[in-house]
Amino acid sequence: MNRWRSQRNKLQSFVLTTLTIWPYLGIMQLQPDVAAVFRDYPRIYFACHRRHVRDAKSGVHVSAHQVSILDHLDSDAPTMLSDLADHMGVTPATMSIAVGRLVQHGYVTRILDPVDRRKVQLRLTDAGARICAANSVLEPSLVSDMLDQLSAADRRAALRGLALLGRAALAAQQTRSRSVRRSRRTAS
Repeated sequence: MNRWRSQRNKLQSFVLTTLTIWPYLGIMQLQPDVAAVFRDYPRIYFACHRRHVRDAKSGVHVSAHQVSILDHLDSDAPTMLSDLADHMGVTPATMSIAVGRLVQHGYVTRILDPVDRRKVQLRLTDAGARICAANSVLEPSLVSDMLDQLSAADRRAALRGLALLGRAALAAQQTRSRSVRRSRRTAS
């Protein structure tokens, strides 16, 4: 019983210090499995994420938000600025400012779409690809420290569960993308 109280107190301390979704779970009336993801994902993220990265070649400080933008771009296939803004939940003007900084540092190219000159195409440069390849939202040593806290059996189970969630996330994202494309075609 004392061990449970100790764990509960640690959990309450965690909730109060990291400002996670915990205070809202009762209000949101989530299904238990959804609530478990809302509870546990922020713990992993806060324990293992990088706040900033530094470009090893230029020494430029790149924020996690900027790396996130870079992670959504490709060096071959262009991404429309408006599509990226929609996907990331910001206005095109806000995304344009953020992308402008990445263009200034040489991580992104921004050109007008040859078919529709009102649209802006974004592509990752070699320098931007280098940042993406060398950096991740997660810090490998922190992930390793977290995994070291698990027994071998728990570690295998956790990694298997994570792989299953990753596949489900990809499938859900593809379903949403197809649905959005269909609704845009019917709206045109």
